[in-house]
Amino acid sequence: VQLQASGGGLVQPGGSLRLSCAASGSTASIIAMRWYRQAAGNQRELVAAITTAGSMYYRDSVKGRFTISRDSAGNTVYLQMSNLKPEDTAAYYCNVDFANIVGIRSFWGQGTEVTVSS
Repeated sequence: VQLQASGGGLVQPGGSLRLSCAASGSTASIIAMRWYRQAAGNQRELVAAITTAGSMYYRDSVKGRFTISRDSAGNTVYLQMSNLKPEDTAAYYCNVDFANIVGIRSFWGQGTEVTVSS
């Protein structure tokens, strides 16, 4: 299993970015996909999550600004970020849960940096 994240960059406050995370491997067994972020000096925090059943979660600070989605094949997760604020600056990580007969395994992608600054 490999997760390839992309889409980070430098953006001005109020701007938008779309992050992508493509999973390879046993993608048919994916049950949940998430985006976390970690700002310098802070703990990693959950930003948004989506399950194969369609349930979604957003942390309060991004509600109404961020949208998590999956492609039709179910192996790529996106995070559309709008009205970005300086406090959104962080390394963003995708996290994917794969289920099989013995349990659930969770994998992490490499971080993609998002910097919101004028």
